[in-house]
Amino acid sequence: MNRLERDISEVLLGEDEIDQKVKELAQKIYEDYREKDLILVSILKGSVVFLVHLMKYLPIGFAIDFIEISTYEGTKSTGVVRLIADVRESIEGKDVLIIEDIVDTGLTLAYLKENLLTRRPRSLKICVLLDKYERRQIKVDLDYVGFSIPDKFVVGYGLDYNERYRNLPYIGVLKPEIFSSE
Repeated sequence: MNRLERDISEVLLGEDEIDQKVKELAQKIYEDYREKDLILVSILKGSVVFLVHLMKYLPIGFAIDFIEISTYEGTKSTGVVRLIADVRESIEGKDVLIIEDIVDTGLTLAYLKENLLTRRPRSLKICVLLDKYERRQIKVDLDYVGFSIPDKFVVGYGLDYNERYRNLPYIGVLKPEIFSSE
């Protein structure tokens, strides 16, 4: 067991379980977008692993773009959404699917959805791997959801704590003593 794995108290979602769910999501997205001009907009940095995995199972043409926004400092949400890097291409008249790793408060996605809708896409939907619904502060409609999870601090599969643990191939619960000093 390596150092990163020693910091995990439990594996919440294993590799096979994640893979199966990503295949299911890709099938639903395919059915909805097979005849459309789709752009996948991945929210950096956490959703990159999910995006790449999803793309592998998505048998349609699409473009990808990235946006970087944040409400977090360490483990705590500041409640203030910061736009760090915007999409590069125009989304006007296109079908946009936001790809996000995890939704908890809903602040980030509510801000992003409102922001992107001002750019007049043909459609705008949201695909998330993890929904931590009990932490929701703002209602956000999610169109494609992989898993609903309990209010635990999770890492792995792209999710991080202080830029670490993203490379774990599963989603695990971080031991509280790792982040409790914040």
